[in-house]
Amino acid sequence: MRHNNTNNSLGRKSAHRKAMLSNMAVSLILYKRIKTTTAKARALRVFIEPILTKSKEDSTHARRVAFDYLQDKKAVTELFKEVSPKIAERPGGYTRILKIGNRIGDNADMCILELVDYNEAMLGGEAAKTKTTRRRRPSGKKKDETAAEAKPAKSAKPKAVKSEKPAAKAEDTKGESVPEE
Repeated sequence: MRHNNTNNSLGRKSAHRKAMLSNMAVSLILYKRIKTTTAKARALRVFIEPILTKSKEDSTHARRVAFDYLQDKKAVTELFKEVSPKIAERPGGYTRILKIGNRIGDNADMCILELVDYNEAMLGGEAAKTKTTRRRRPSGKKKDETAAEAKPAKSAKPKAVKSEKPAAKAEDTKGESVPEE
């Protein structure tokens, strides 16, 4: 029985829909993040999550099943070499949908679909953990000492001397020489 087993046809025939989802899945595996409509992202999530689950077991059968869905050797290789070790401990929920507003032309609801384990900002990666320093005056010195140190440093700098233009810039693009000023 087909109790409540429906799919979003996305306004396409089944062959076109399968090809589109396959291409989108390949792009998601290769680039780790794609921008698409929310309806397509939801359909793609249903399409790709079983493939990602199968990729946890690196066997010939699992590779052939993944290739049957994806139809791309590079994507299958990337899936089993790069993606599956990162998602090995995760019990499911390999993708994340981030809504980004509506598209200008047709007001379609747009989103970013990404693999969860590849977003460094959300994971709190090394870039997010860098310590920020505060810009403030040094607390150990007095105002008189800092002012006395600052004056000699300013006067010690020589003034910039205006230099002549280099000869390479004296010629224009046609190769004719231009008189220097």
